[in-house]
Amino acid sequence: MDSYPPVTGSYPSAPRLPLLTADEAREAVRLLRHFADDSAEGRAGGDLAADLARRLPAE
Repeated sequence: MDSYPPVTGSYPSAPRLPLLTADEAREAVRLLRHFADDSAEGRAGGDLAADLARRLPAE
């Protein structure tokens, strides 16, 4: 069995940003879909938008 070192880290001292609201997340998905094109980056943005859209709660 392989063993790995424990994961360690610390929280930044600066204030953390709040989580997105559902409305902000929906707007981000809309923008990602709008800017998606046939380039590799555009396809990745479209895939990300689709994944995020599946995770958003229904209204």
